[in-house]
Amino acid sequence: MSRSKEFPDDGEFVICSVVSVKNFGAFVTLDEYDGKEGFVHVRNIASGWVKYIRDFIREGQKVVCKVLGVDSSKGHIDLSLKSVNDHQKREKIQQWKNDKKAEKLIEIVADRLSVSIDDAYDEFGIKLIEFYGSLYNAFESVASNPDELRENYEGCWVDKFIEVSQENVAIPHVSIEGILKMKSMSPTGIEDIKKALTEGMEASEDADVSITSIGSPRYRIVITADDYKTAEDVMKEVSTTVIKSLTKAGGEASLKRENK
Repeated sequence: MSRSKEFPDDGEFVICSVVSVKNFGAFVTLDEYDGKEGFVHVRNIASGWVKYIRDFIREGQKVVCKVLGVDSSKGHIDLSLKSVNDHQKREKIQQWKNDKKAEKLIEIVADRLSVSIDDAYDEFGIKLIEFYGSLYNAFESVASNPDELRENYEGCWVDKFIEVSQENVAIPHVSIEGILKMKSMSPTGIEDIKKALTEGMEASEDADVSITSIGSPRYRIVITADDYKTAEDVMKEVSTTVIKSLTKAGGEASLKRENK
């Protein structure tokens, strides 16, 4: 939930609780905006003809809707259910869960500081939302990189925020894999391959690199990093180093990617 906005923006995805379903549409409340009421017209329930609206939406459901328009002066919020695809729905639900967790965590920070939740938001919560994009992003980033918070902010709350972040937020990581195929007909071929693999392992410090033999001439390379972009960059750097090293020694090497 954003404490800085009273109404959602056009195009925003929102979590809604279905309150009432009529033949002409559904009335919902927006969970992230203090239960403000929104309306989904029957034409925005689903693609195609909707014969029985309750086949698509029912009272008591939690649904993800897209904001079509907001009239803040009248308090009207027009929504669409059909404009949300499965990927957008999953992402929004995960974001909502993260936001709920973040609110629980800031309560813990406030409790340890012996201040109210509102005071915690006023002192540092809103600033962190603006800096990190969301409160959960702040907790997640600080859990893995607490020095960034210390470099940008000061106050008695900083150490408590770091403490709560590291106690409650698991640092995210992703893994990608590839198969290195390596061969050399040189009398020193085995040593050349070992040297190339060692140089590859040492090529980057931005991620964990694991290379294991799965039966000559094939070697599995696993890159574990904080995010996919970093993992892909390291995979390229490591594999390029291995291939160049072995090629220079007269051998051959290539990389085949594997899905994980």
